Parts: sequence; C-alpha cells; structure tokens
Amino acid sequence: MAEKRNIFLVGPMGAGKSTIGRHLAEQLHLEFFDSDQEIERRTGADIAWVFDIEGEEGFRRREETVISDLTEMQGIVLATGGGSVISKDVRNKLSARGIVVYLETPIEKQVARTQRDKKRPLLQTEEDPREVLERLSEERVPLYEEVSDIVVRTDEQSAKVVANQIIEKLDF
Repeated sequence: MAEKRNIFLVGPMGAGKSTIGRHLAEQLHLEFFDSDQEIERRTGADIAWVFDIEGEEGFRRREETVISDLTEMQGIVLATGGGSVISKDVRNKLSARGIVVYLETPIEKQVARTQRDKKRPLLQTEEDPREVLERLSEERVPLYEEVSDIVVRTDEQSAKVVANQIIEKLDF
C-alpha cells in the first residue's frame, strides 16, 4: 500500500479550515484533527482560557508542540490555527510533512463568519474586529503564501465544494 499523505490547512480565522477539513478527511478516508481542539483536549481548558492565563506566547508554544506531534502522524487532515504560521518551526514542519493548502478568504468574509464567535481571543478586544483582521492579514498572508503548495479561495462556496476543489488539485 502506498504511503498515506497528510494535508494541512492554513489560513485566517473564519476561512473554514475546520469545516472544510472535516469534509476533506471524510471524502479521502483520512483522520481529521484540529490543532485548537487538540490544545483544548490536552489542557482541559478552552483556547480563551489558555490565552488569558498564558498569553499569546504561551498559547503559541502549546500550538507548536501540538502541530509538531500531529504532523508526525500519517494519513491525516489537519486544520491549523490562523496564527500557527508565525512560527518558522511550524512552517518548516508543515512543508516537510505534508501538502499545505492555503484557504484564501477575503476580510469581509472573515468579519461575517467571526462576528458572533466568542471563542476567538484576538477578536475579544476593544479594537474593531475588521482592523484586527486586516492587521493580522498583512502579517500572515505572506506566510500562508510562503508555506502553501495549493491555494484555494473560499469566498461564496460551500465547504463541500471547496473540499472537492482541493481534491482535484491534489496529486494523490
């Protein structure tokens, strides 16, 4: 049997990494993981609590460990946290251990998809969410582009359609 390949989804919050990842894993008969959910499972606390207690730096250290562990597996689809690509170590591991798919999403879609979500610590500030998302986009888009093998836009399409587009572009 051929070696199973990994697919790693990167992109901003609100891109649909978890939802698309589940569809992708189901269609390809791979196991699905979400790095944020794995952090919550390991800590027994939600992401917001980890941010409150350990700050973003502590959260990023946990995220690096989780992504390192998960990317050593074979035959998985992994939805990464939007900021995970900040770490050069994470980018290197993603690139070396699987196919990286960047889910490109316009700011307007991110705002719409995250406006009622209280589980996004970086948006739970006094600052306007659109301004936060624009600042994060400036910082992270070049990193998403650097690490990705495939880029797929998620604009007006359903998660299932995006998953199918990814499958078409994979050379499995």
